[in-house]
Amino acid sequence: MKPKSKYDLWKFREASPSGTIKKMVLAILVLAGCISIFRLFNWWFKAEHVASLPLFLILTFIFWWGIVRMVILWVSYLQISKPEKKEALQNLSVAIFTTSSPGEPLSMFEKTLAACARITYPHTTYLLDDTKDPRFREVAEEHGAVWLELIGISGAKAGKINAALKQTREDFILVLDPDHIPFPNFFDEVLGFFNDEKVGYVQVSQAYYNQYKSFTAKGAAEQTYGFYGPTQMGMHGRNCAVAIGANCTFRRKALDSIDGHGIGLAEDLITAIRIHAAGWKSIYTPVIVSRGLVPEDLGSFCKQQLKWARGVHEVLFAEVPRLWKKLSLWQRLSYLTIGTYYFSGVTMVLFLLIPYFFFLFGWLPANMDFVEFLLNWLPVGLFGLIIYLYVQQWTCHPEKERGLHWRGMILKFACWPVFFRGFILSLKDADIPYIPTAKQAAKGFTIFARPLIFHLVLFLITVASVLIQRIYFTPEAKLSLTSGDIWGMVAFAAIAFLMVVGGIYAAWQSQKIKQEDPWMNVDLNKIETKKIITEI
Repeated sequence: MKPKSKYDLWKFREASPSGTIKKMVLAILVLAGCISIFRLFNWWFKAEHVASLPLFLILTFIFWWGIVRMVILWVSYLQISKPEKKEALQNLSVAIFTTSSPGEPLSMFEKTLAACARITYPHTTYLLDDTKDPRFREVAEEHGAVWLELIGISGAKAGKINAALKQTREDFILVLDPDHIPFPNFFDEVLGFFNDEKVGYVQVSQAYYNQYKSFTAKGAAEQTYGFYGPTQMGMHGRNCAVAIGANCTFRRKALDSIDGHGIGLAEDLITAIRIHAAGWKSIYTPVIVSRGLVPEDLGSFCKQQLKWARGVHEVLFAEVPRLWKKLSLWQRLSYLTIGTYYFSGVTMVLFLLIPYFFFLFGWLPANMDFVEFLLNWLPVGLFGLIIYLYVQQWTCHPEKERGLHWRGMILKFACWPVFFRGFILSLKDADIPYIPTAKQAAKGFTIFARPLIFHLVLFLITVASVLIQRIYFTPEAKLSLTSGDIWGMVAFAAIAFLMVVGGIYAAWQSQKIKQEDPWMNVDLNKIETKKIITEI
């Protein structure tokens, strides 16, 4: 048995005996990881470990919240699957919707619309335009696209999509962000799945042609490798793969069944959960058939994360409870897990407060020997790392996307104040403007200074707490440097320092980015191949 083409290669690997062995090894690793967690659980919840019950409960929530999320992810990996590619039926009625907004560069649309025209499956491309700039109509018509002027439509991108749905008739609609350049074979990889009348949407992977432009760009891309690889593939195996704002093809009937595309800061997630609740199937196929932009500077990345944090919490608080009874068990777990991703901003605040309480007031949450804790936690951390690295064979570019992804982790730590702000805005039900992902790098320290202020303040508080404790406390009240407790608290405080360093480095590196038109040197022939990884 040999794969007929490069697109059949994955199917060949998964159907082979080696593919079965890989899944068995993964199951053994997950089982061993769960056993190590059970062992840590038994040690953690000993009565003698409780120093202050309120603080112990807070510490327990912070610590075990992350472990529970990790276990859910491990279990979802056991259902990793890739749908078998199917040939698309002929003469399907297909449309591409891409939107333009004031301030977006015309050169971006010249590349994107030119790429849309190169897609081989017959289709109609629509430019949903509210720029009031006649050049956008000229570019659309130059590349054979239909120009729809949609000015003053509420609901931002989703509002324009719904308005366009009323003016068009195509049965299948690809929602394409204007910074994504599709490949000629895009629909060849997607439309065949709609042969199943129950399929509501098909999502493909996202990849980027500017991810090597800066530290922030690389880190932002690293955060997506696992999601568009083993995570989405595991959710696909449970019929809970989510739609993303770009590169998702919808069946019109599915959108009609939920009264159109969802409107909100996380409009893609709103649409996905409503389509699932309406009984439609979702397909995720991990093929790269387009490339787009990822934020290159820290300020733009933080703005994007604020929008997503506010939008995702909106789904968690509004959509999930309303549609709970209509979702399957794994769909519920999926949307709860995604909806609480940015809750790490809250847990990080609680986590960082603990050492300050200790240094200033001597409040200790737990009577745990730090070395003993490390010995009990080490197997959990080790299996977590092994599983994280092992499942990277299911990323979209295993040869390029393997590794510890430390840049992505630094960005996540650096942005916890943004996540926390998004959570607070959600509790207040405060509105923030729809913020499109930045299309060009922005320079200037004021743009990305705000997130760093939180880190710098925390670092200064840490230093001040230690100094106050050592200088002003009485000898009897001073904490002994030989005490095992103090080293655990120092480890807590060190995290705040590392976040300051990581955030400052990302900000400093952002200042060095050259402001240029990212589409100036884009070659459509190169962007459709893996050469983009090193040449663009």
